[in-house]
Amino acid sequence: MVGGPTGRRRVVHYRYQYGLDYTFPVPRLVLSDLYLFHSFTAPAGEIAAHLRQIGMWLDQGAWRSKGDGVWAKGDLRVTVAEYDDHPQDERAGRPTPAGFRSVDLCFISEDFKVPRTVRNLPWDVLAGGMRIKDRRGEPTIAPDLTPILDFLPFQVEVGCGTSIEAGIPPLHYLHEVYRVTGRRDNTLTQSHAFTLSPEADTLIPEMLLSADTKAPDLVAMFRACFLAEPTAAHRALKALHTAGYLVGPVITHNFDTLSARAGLPEVFVRRYDQKIPPVPLLPEARALLVVGLHADRRAVQQRAREMGMRIFYVDPEGLVENGTFKPYPIEGAHTGDVIVRQAAIPALLRLCELLNVTA
Repeated sequence: MVGGPTGRRRVVHYRYQYGLDYTFPVPRLVLSDLYLFHSFTAPAGEIAAHLRQIGMWLDQGAWRSKGDGVWAKGDLRVTVAEYDDHPQDERAGRPTPAGFRSVDLCFISEDFKVPRTVRNLPWDVLAGGMRIKDRRGEPTIAPDLTPILDFLPFQVEVGCGTSIEAGIPPLHYLHEVYRVTGRRDNTLTQSHAFTLSPEADTLIPEMLLSADTKAPDLVAMFRACFLAEPTAAHRALKALHTAGYLVGPVITHNFDTLSARAGLPEVFVRRYDQKIPPVPLLPEARALLVVGLHADRRAVQQRAREMGMRIFYVDPEGLVENGTFKPYPIEGAHTGDVIVRQAAIPALLRLCELLNVTA
């Protein structure tokens, strides 16, 4: 979900369900049900032009009209609805900018039932307000995690850094799949151009002209999660947990369950319907080690600070893209925090060495 200062808005929301297909002797994991919702709010002239394009794409994609704005192709259905004032805006008391209209498209498997509470999730998030970025202080840069030895035991919060090491794409890959940004500048330090114009959006023609070709992109992240295995970083965390230096469950933003598969308890906090989910911060923990996470979106670090815990980061503060290192500073590191600019595996293996723990 992205919005612009001029009143433009684009909402993309999906929910997929996987299952086992027994057509062949060996069961196959398949995408059994699909729900993909897309909404644009833009100047009326742009919406009108977009609707004409949608009509052409429906025709070229060989969709069959079933009446009342519903189109069918195989077991996939798509509905097209246009509004002067979007019903969700009316529900929330948000005025539509003068001269603007909205158009919604919803792709859904024929018999897939998506509860209203799920369909309302992006709108509930919008009503809660957009996140305000943290302000960075002057953290200390350290060569390794030696400073954490004075603050044991510690808890750990992990982001996508550990998943990237396991071969799972970074989360910004989903921005590319759903055309959230054009990524024309191909950097992480500059603001990517959000797709807020119907003319610039390519997701809808991709789905209408060839949904079967687009489907592998839609499930690539989840396929990678299914195939990934715990890395040396997860095994190091397991060893530190067994030795008692790491306490509590792994506080994770990742949906790959790699920590759990390494034998660690974990609690998932990146919940769409919980802006500030509960986290099990333990009174005996003296530090929070944050591994591969750019921003404190769920206020875990903020709450740890309020409990008097010291914050340590393991993060290269950048990514390699097309052979070039692109800086990506941790957003809200405070003065007094410690950053080790390494990937998870070398940093955690080094911590095991410092504590004489066999990983």
